[in-house]
Amino acid sequence: MSPTYILTLSCPDRPGIVHAVSGFLFERGGNILEAAQFSDDKRDDAAADATGLFFMRVSFGCSHLSFEALKEQLKALGTQFGMRWSLHQATQPMRTVLLVSKEGHCLNDLLFRWKSGLLPLDIRAIISNHRDFYQLAASYNVPFHHIPVTAATKAEAEKRQYDIIEAEGAELVVLARYMQILSDDLCRKLAGRAINIHHSFLPSFKGAKPYYQAHARGVKLIGATAHYVTADLDEGPIIEQDVARADHSKTVEALTAMGRDTESQVLARAVLWHSEHRVLLNGHKTVIFK
Repeated sequence: MSPTYILTLSCPDRPGIVHAVSGFLFERGGNILEAAQFSDDKRDDAAADATGLFFMRVSFGCSHLSFEALKEQLKALGTQFGMRWSLHQATQPMRTVLLVSKEGHCLNDLLFRWKSGLLPLDIRAIISNHRDFYQLAASYNVPFHHIPVTAATKAEAEKRQYDIIEAEGAELVVLARYMQILSDDLCRKLAGRAINIHHSFLPSFKGAKPYYQAHARGVKLIGATAHYVTADLDEGPIIEQDVARADHSKTVEALTAMGRDTESQVLARAVLWHSEHRVLLNGHKTVIFK
């Protein structure tokens, strides 16, 4: 069976890109298994924020060349079209570090899906500013790092966190309800590889106890948003969102439970798509080849 690879790319849109990519693979004995493309066209009737970029994701088998040889030969094609491209081995699970505070619903869900074979991850570590989930981590045989964070120790704590992330070679960092604001410096270091999850009441119900605020206003939708982490708090490129309907009969506890379920499902989908290399950045937006 041929090794399987995933090629993702973006570049200024122009004729001949698909032909060039498919031709490149054909000439090297590659067999395309799945392909998707999108053009953010800058036509006269296009959206004002159109970038004019072309995006593509190709899954293919190839037994004629090694992974390293393919990467080396892709350089010329990338230069020809001004591409930003990445090549990945499809069977290689993504090395991941999870961060969590005192709400464990997303952490528990991700760990269960991972161990059930539903997420192509290699979870290397769990980092928390509290000790609440060290036993959960131990039950999954995942190293647990307790790093308390205060205003006085924040810089040192983030250095320790980043050292762990780098030591584990993490390609993905998931803030699974990690209730600390990351510094601008750490956000820059993790750009494009850190995913956060939060309720979708923002910016209406900020601060503590958002579900109490929402209940007091009689909200009819409970939502969640998964996005990439940026220095702009909770405003990074959105990967996935969902909502659940509510009504007057719902208590605060019921709303909170609905919100946690929605957060867990939305985050799991975002993590799955990222780990399968289906999410490409398009400025402040994302292109997702599901």
